[in-house]
Order: sequence, then C-alpha cells, then structure tokens
Amino acid sequence: MRPDICIVNFYSTNGRLGLHQDRDESRDSIDKGLPVVSFSIGDTATFLYGDERDADQAKDVLLESGDVLIFGGNSRKVYHGVTAIHADTAPKSLLEETNLRPGRLNLTFKQY
Repeated sequence: MRPDICIVNFYSTNGRLGLHQDRDESRDSIDKGLPVVSFSIGDTATFLYGDERDADQAKDVLLESGDVLIFGGNSRKVYHGVTAIHADTAPKSLLEETNLRPGRLNLTFKQY
C-alpha cells in the first residue's frame, strides 16, 4: 500500500514557485497518473501551467481561497507554478476566525 502524504506550503504576499513537475512520487504512482490534489486557502494566487517549462508559453488561472485543483491522468506531468500572491484577497471571515496571516496556505495531497 502506497502512503498518502500532505505537503503544506505557505506563500507570503511576495511568495513565488517556479514552473516544475511533481516527480518525487514513486515511478508507479506517476506512470498510473495518480492525481495530485491541491487546496488553496487565503489570498488569491496566479497559478501557471503548461506542457513545457516555459513561463511565456504557460497559461494562467487565479486560484482563490477554497479552490481545489486536481491534476492526474494525462495531466499528471503538467508543469506548474505560482507567479503572484494577490494581497488582501482572502475572505475577511477566514482571517477573523483563524488569525491566518496575510498570504496563501496550500495543502497538496499525493500518493507515493
């Protein structure tokens, strides 16, 4: 049985993550296209994705607090990254109830 893990990343308002592929999992997990599931909490992020490690060729999407991104199957090896964190975009109620500091919390679940 392969272990499931959760990677926790916190991006401050000036946080970034260059385009990369997730390749740390077992060869079997990657070859089967087992999904990566990512939860966004806090400030909105500009998320890049594409078939190549070229930011100019990548597409982007805004990931807001509460958004879930899943990439698996044919999309499992997509290049992806974060180019911007948009300050003061987190839901006010989230900040008031949790004392989350400014930025974006990302929880990424994978199977190794």
